[in-house]
Parts: sequence; C-alpha cells; structure tokens
Amino acid sequence: MSEKHLAAGSVEPPRVEGQLRLYSTKYCPYAERVRLVLKAKNLKHDIVNINLIRKPDWYLKINPKGQVPTLLDGDKIITESLDISDYLDEKYPNQVPLYPSDPVAKAKEKEVIRNFVSAATGAMGKIVYTKELRTPKEGFEAIFPPVQKLTEELLARGTTFYGGESPGMVDYMLWPWVERTRLISLTLGEKLPVKDADVFDLKEWKKAMLEVPVVKETVLPTENHWAIAQAKAKGEEPNYDL
Repeated sequence: MSEKHLAAGSVEPPRVEGQLRLYSTKYCPYAERVRLVLKAKNLKHDIVNINLIRKPDWYLKINPKGQVPTLLDGDKIITESLDISDYLDEKYPNQVPLYPSDPVAKAKEKEVIRNFVSAATGAMGKIVYTKELRTPKEGFEAIFPPVQKLTEELLARGTTFYGGESPGMVDYMLWPWVERTRLISLTLGEKLPVKDADVFDLKEWKKAMLEVPVVKETVLPTENHWAIAQAKAKGEEPNYDL
C-alpha cells in the first residue's frame, strides 16, 4: 500500500501478479466502500493512494477520468464503487458473501441501495461537498425522506444490521457517509431539525457498526474529514496524507 498519495511525477508501484489492486484516496467515501468490502471478504489486495488534484499521468492511462476507486484484477479494470463491490461479491461468493443467496432478496438489497442509500448520500454530498444545499431547511428536506426510509427498513427487518446479525452490502455502502454525518452541521453551522426518536434505530445501527472490526480499521477522525472538505471548499489542495 502506498502510504502517501501519489501525484504527478510519481512512478506506479510494481504490481504483484495475481493480486487485486485498489486505486484509492484515503478520504473518499466511494473508495472507502470498496476498502470495507475487500476487508470484510478478507481478499488479498494492495492499495495505491492517488492525489486527486495532481493526478499521475500513469494513473490517467488506467482510468482516463482520473477518479477513484478503480479496481485492477489482472487485465480487468472496474470503476465505480458499487460496480466494484458487486464484482467482488460475485467473483468470491464463498468468502463472506455480502448479498443474500436468494435472487429475490438480493434484488431487494440492490433496490434499497439504489433508491434509499443513493438518495441519502447524494443529498449529503450536495450539502458538504458542493454547497448546493445551503440552509438547514434545504438540507433537511433533501436528506430526511431517504433517511426515514432507511430507518423504517431497518426497523422492519428487526435485525442489528441491514445484512442481519452481521453487516451486508447495504451496511457497507451506507457506512462511509454515516461516518461523516457530523460534517453536515459543521457545514451548515447548526444541526438539522431531526428528532432523535425519528432515527433512533439508525443511531443504534451506527453504534453497532462502530464495533465491527473492519469498520474500526478504516474509520477516521471527523476533524480530518472536515479539513479535507474545507480545503476543497476554498479551492485548495487537500492534505490527503493526514
């Protein structure tokens, strides 16, 4: 793993034949999704961190868009966090499966991710990273409906995690944004008008997730996430190596 984020002028670290490689950025929630899946499934891999402001030329040859995450599996290149996560779960079905084996149940999980998780995380991104939603009222109106749906879904399942008594794909696709929820109030200057009773089950889920070993290994301090968000807001190069 490259501890530092490699930038323009760097040389790509040598690849290990037959080993998965993830091109990542330490503070990217999408890349964190894949890191969680790789760890949860105990798949041997290495990680190369990329500076997203000064991208290496060699990385642009691998992913011309210059985005992360990107998974390299031999000659195969897969991009987009959900596509990579699905690919890994399908290729390694016997190594801690993260989707149910039943096709109908699996389709339901994908629907939850597509409809509720994506809506909630998209709204959070508009608040924290694009500043498109500038007031607590705007933020609340965008993010609370899908969060409420996620809370209701967890309550209906009656389990600790969306995946049952251990985390599944829904849990790992949602977690990176829940880890960063404090950034919402820091960005807006006040908390969203959400009642604790309305999201009690989701808060209990967060406590349980923080005890999951692979989450403990990847979770980062809020002040670091905030420093990255602030640098982006000011048009400065973030210190990705915090």
